[in-house]
Amino acid sequence: LICKRCHSLLFTIYYVFLYGMKSLRSCSIMNVFQDAVCTLNTLQTNASALEQVKRERGHPQLQLQAMRGFLQRAGLKVEELDRLNIIHVTGTKGKGSTCAFTEQILRNYGFRTGFYSSPHLVQVRERIRINGQPIGKELFTKYFCQVNVKVDLAVIEVGIGGAYDCTNIIRRPWVCGISSLGIDHTSILGDTIEKIAWQKGGIFKLGVPAFTVKQPVGPMKVLQERAEEIGCSLSVCPDLEEYESEGSLSLGLAGHHQRRNASLALQLSHTWLQRHFLTGVLEFSGVSPAPVFQPSPAMIKGLAETEWPGRNQTLKHGPVTYFLDGAHTTRSMLACVRWFNEVTPQHERNAGGSMVRVLLFNATGERDCAAMLKLLVPCHFDFAVFCPNITEAIATCNADQQNFNVSVENMLTRCLDNQQSWRVLNGQEEKPEAELLIGGGLPLVAERHSDTLVFPCILSALQWISQGRDSILSNPNKCIIPLKPSINAKAAPLREAVSIHVLITGSLHLVGGALKHLDPALNS
Repeated sequence: LICKRCHSLLFTIYYVFLYGMKSLRSCSIMNVFQDAVCTLNTLQTNASALEQVKRERGHPQLQLQAMRGFLQRAGLKVEELDRLNIIHVTGTKGKGSTCAFTEQILRNYGFRTGFYSSPHLVQVRERIRINGQPIGKELFTKYFCQVNVKVDLAVIEVGIGGAYDCTNIIRRPWVCGISSLGIDHTSILGDTIEKIAWQKGGIFKLGVPAFTVKQPVGPMKVLQERAEEIGCSLSVCPDLEEYESEGSLSLGLAGHHQRRNASLALQLSHTWLQRHFLTGVLEFSGVSPAPVFQPSPAMIKGLAETEWPGRNQTLKHGPVTYFLDGAHTTRSMLACVRWFNEVTPQHERNAGGSMVRVLLFNATGERDCAAMLKLLVPCHFDFAVFCPNITEAIATCNADQQNFNVSVENMLTRCLDNQQSWRVLNGQEEKPEAELLIGGGLPLVAERHSDTLVFPCILSALQWISQGRDSILSNPNKCIIPLKPSINAKAAPLREAVSIHVLITGSLHLVGGALKHLDPALNS
């Protein structure tokens, strides 16, 4: 079995960074594109097989061996990846944002950039970016079979962990980075932050400079030991305020935590540029603070212009304002709550009238949902809405949004558990065990229990929350799921409020499914 993350990385290497042609059968680009995405989906590891892998955990290095085999079958050698001048980045939180900052900075220098990231939010093409833009549907289809290297550098985001992640077939990156560490994917990476740090440090390479943001004492010690064991330098990034700049550096991404990611990006891009413009081989050893320098105009501009949807993102659609953040660990949820509390007061003052706050939440896998929900209670939501990461409860759901790694039953059960947790956290009476409708299809009517509701899909949840006041969701082409009159009656505060503020969080897949409906540009 090939996990989708392995295959999408292979696709990046084989179908994007390399150019070539092969005839495809005569049909429309859209149909062939959908065929290609569906073919990728057949390579996802299904939920039961994934659970077996987690239980066994005996030979994680087999994934790297398999990845090398995939390259060979594609007619490529691992050595050829050295020509991509790679920046390799891992971490628990912030690695994607760090990559986005880094790519934008180096693109501002005029380099042709490649960028691999996972997961995608709306379309699988987002994982593969050339010069900051997802590869187009036509190119995705046209170059589905053959490729030649055509980028100046590649920014590669690790999927899970580091040591045994499929991206770690990279032998000679130019520089490595580690963003903030925390507890996540414990069944794969280990149940302590120190074990997780060992996995993350697995991307270090002999003689290749590595940088990390400030970490807790335990994991920092592990990273230092890994650097010494492998034979590379490890430098700790300074606070963003320490850089020699006239005034405060402006960031394109909201949230105080992004300042750590921006500092790491400055160090990664600065080191890559040094290697690019200097001749000879640089020697690196030891552990030390990263240098403080004066960011160039291209760096300053890059930090300010960086965009990374689904992370501390705000979308205003008339009276409805959406706050989207893919936080899915307790640490990242703390950052999300801090951001939400910082940005909403100004929006509320501008509204000049009654306001309703709504939480739209879902989380999957082994995440501690109750702990994350507990952090959200002080935000004082008027409604808490839960739904699975199913974009639409109809058969025509976009293939890009299909996920076979979690069963439908598991997703729906988790929603009901989350609803129960929210009620308990808010001191409400426990509800009786709910019937889970699976056999005959997804339930098409929302459940209402006090201030909490469970919906069968993201679209139905968004439609109920917006109550026809978001013109994009009111598009006649979108399916309207019928609700009981009693459910619609409960939404009176949403219809009467001057403004509705919706925080969508708990899962990047949830945020991506929401953006599919809220931002039509991402579907083009």
